[in-house]
This record gives sequence, C-alpha cells and structure tokens, in this order.
Amino acid sequence: MSELVPGGNLPLPGGAVAVRVPGPFDVSALITDDGGKVRGDADFVFYNQPDAPGARLHGDTLTVDPVRLRAGAARVTVVVSASDPTTPLGRLPAPTLHVTGAGGRALARFAPPRPRQETVLLLAEIYRRGDGWKLRALGQGYADGLAGLARDFGVEVLDEPAVPAPAWAPGTASPPRSAPRIPSPAPASAPLPSPDPDGFLGLVNPARATAGSPPVALDARLSAAARAHASAMASAGRLDAEGGDGVSAYQRVTATGFSYITVDLHLVSGPRTPGQFVDYCLSSEQPRRTLRDPAFTHVGLAHVPDGRSGQTYWTAVWARPFSPAELERTQSDVVGLTNGERARAGLPPLTVDPLLTRAAQTYSTDMAARAFYSHTSPEGTQPWDRAAAAGSRHRSIGENIACGQRSPAEVVEGWMNSPGHRANILKPGFTHIGIGFAGGGPRGTYWTQLFGA
Repeated sequence: MSELVPGGNLPLPGGAVAVRVPGPFDVSALITDDGGKVRGDADFVFYNQPDAPGARLHGDTLTVDPVRLRAGAARVTVVVSASDPTTPLGRLPAPTLHVTGAGGRALARFAPPRPRQETVLLLAEIYRRGDGWKLRALGQGYADGLAGLARDFGVEVLDEPAVPAPAWAPGTASPPRSAPRIPSPAPASAPLPSPDPDGFLGLVNPARATAGSPPVALDARLSAAARAHASAMASAGRLDAEGGDGVSAYQRVTATGFSYITVDLHLVSGPRTPGQFVDYCLSSEQPRRTLRDPAFTHVGLAHVPDGRSGQTYWTAVWARPFSPAELERTQSDVVGLTNGERARAGLPPLTVDPLLTRAAQTYSTDMAARAFYSHTSPEGTQPWDRAAAAGSRHRSIGENIACGQRSPAEVVEGWMNSPGHRANILKPGFTHIGIGFAGGGPRGTYWTQLFGA
C-alpha cells in the first residue's frame, strides 16, 4: 500500500476502485473532461444524487469504474466536506482517504495537511493518462463551500431562498441538509471572472499588448487571495510577502483552490487609483517585466486602506493555472536547460527516469505542503532514501533543490550560479534525472532535481 503526500500519484489497476473517507464528512465527486469542466447535472455526484455512469456513492465510500464513465470523461475529482456545512473542517478530525481495489485490496492512503477554516477539501483525483488511469493526492482547501467549488468547475449555482430550518433533536435522525441547486452548466470556455469596476484590465492589457503579450483575465480566486493579503499588510502596516498573521500571499492563493504553474506578486503602498498603481508598476524594470510577462494568463487585484497611516496597500497576483500538461512541459524545460549546460561542458545528456521524477515531484509537493525547505525531510529521510522508496535502483544519487524561482530558466540559472548545485548538474558520472515542481508554501514555488547513476 502506498502512503501518498500532496501531489503524489500512483497507477491504478484495471477495474473499479473504492475511495472511502470515514468520519463526520460528506464525500462528493465531479466528473470532468480534458478542459476541467462538468457537462451537466449528472456529472456532480453527492448525497442527493449518488449515482452517475461509472461512479456510485454509498455512505462514506465512492466507487469509480473508469471504463464505465460517460464518454469524454477524463477526470474524477474527489471532494470532502463537513456533514454539517456550517462547520469548518479544522474543527473536525483530519479526513483520511483510503483507496481499495478489487477484493478490498488496499492500494493507497492519503492524510492531507490538517485544514483550517476551509469547508471543502479537494482530496484526490482519478485521471486518465494514456490508456490507463492514475490517482493523484491533492489536499487543496476551499473556504466557500460546495457552491464555490461547483462554480470553479464551470457550474452556475443558484442560491436557495432562505427558509426556516425544521427542528431536529440529536439522536433521532440525521440533521436535514439542503442540496445545492445546480442548473445547466456554463459553457466549457466560461471563465471565473472577478468584477472589474475600476477598469484594471483596460489599463493592463494594452500595456501587455505593446510587449506582444496576450491579455490576462481577472480571476475571482486570485482577487480573493489578493484582498486577504492586502488586508493583512494594512493591518501590519508594512509591505511583505508574508502577512502579519504569518501566512504568505502564495499560501493564500492555494487556499482558494487556485493551483498554479507560475506566479508572481506586486506588493505596493501609496497609489490611490488603479491607474496610479499600473503607472508605478510600469515605471521600473522588474515590476514592468512581471506586468508584461507572457507566461501569465490570470490576475487578481485588491487594495485596502490603512486607517491609521492613510496609506493604501495593493496586492496583485499574477499566475498561470496548473495542469498536468503544464507540469510536464515545465519538467521537460528544466531537463532541456540542464542538458544544454552539460553539452556546453562536453558532457552527455541525462535521460529522464520516471522513478526519479516520481521521487522529485513528491518531495517538491511535500516541501510546499508542509512549508519546509531542506534536503532532509522532517522525518529525517535523505535524497537516496526517497529515490529508493520510489523504486529507483541507482547506486549514486544527487539532489538540487530551490524555492522562489518563477520559471525553468530562472531555476537552472540559479543552480548554475551555485558551486554545489553546478557540480551536480555537471557531474560526469550522472546518467539519469527526475524533476519535481510544486506551487504553494511560504516561498511560492519549490523545485527538485534528482540525479542518478
């Protein structure tokens, strides 16, 4: 049986698998296509709609038979929420996912980091990869319940009118629960817009166009994270990527459920209007480079006044959403840049090793999720231990890690400018490589290179 960490994955055997979350929780599932959107009401499986083609919910167990899913289905996202929707998950025992295959054979267990104020947790996803299916551990929290989650998957959720709750006495029956009202889903191309009353996009996108960069869209989750961080800075009276509450802007982004492959921030005080804010960002090289960066597709903006000083604190979060394809491209770019450095030194290229990749990816995800940064894990494991745990048989193992870099080019350049990391990249005896990347944590991005010989 595999013990998974956030971002860890494993291939699934053929046939149906069961995922169970014991405790005072509701299990739900969203069935989506390659674009990450549901097609209709039947794609949302929950306590009031427990059956869909290839998926059935019974109590605390969801059974998924991938080959029986509806045509075009590429992913089943497993969601857990408190049975009492008014209770934050942080007040309950930590949810633990148990995955079993045919005959009840234990396949995997996943205990995510303990939630705090979130009411919904994306626990795992079952996704198609080539001709097979895999399970990936997630552990991403949402603070606005199933309705907010459904909207993020392209569903317009209508609020029920308030009605008096029927009386309920403990011990007599389960407390009543109202089902979300889900009309026809929005088109697959529908964005998750954030209101733009100040015309921010009308200022930003022309400036991007002059640099040949595509326009960005406002995202409600990024705006919510920006608002929370601007408020934290205003309360503390200082600009900082970590607020006075000890939470970084990047952690605020992932807490909204937005997973990214690249991210950057503008943290500014002083401007009074969005126009002044954009003018400030365009007035110096690094902020201007971020604003015009073609890698970003989405942005969130917020400003909060500090009533004591009269200053206004601004946060802009620039990001590109995570997807498996984007992760593979990022890993491939790091490998290509690394092999380019080896070629310039007259060394043969490194071959990508899936087992080293699995170990590297798991470790990057673990560092982001548990907010540590070290070659030694909190449990004391070393790079060679992690490689062996992934099944690698290489006799010699080396590891480079980094955090905070925004792109493959930036991280490889940083490693090459560090003698110890450069020595690993240019070590003649190494023959194989695996790359890991994860967004989140205090520093925003976490990178791992694992070498083998």
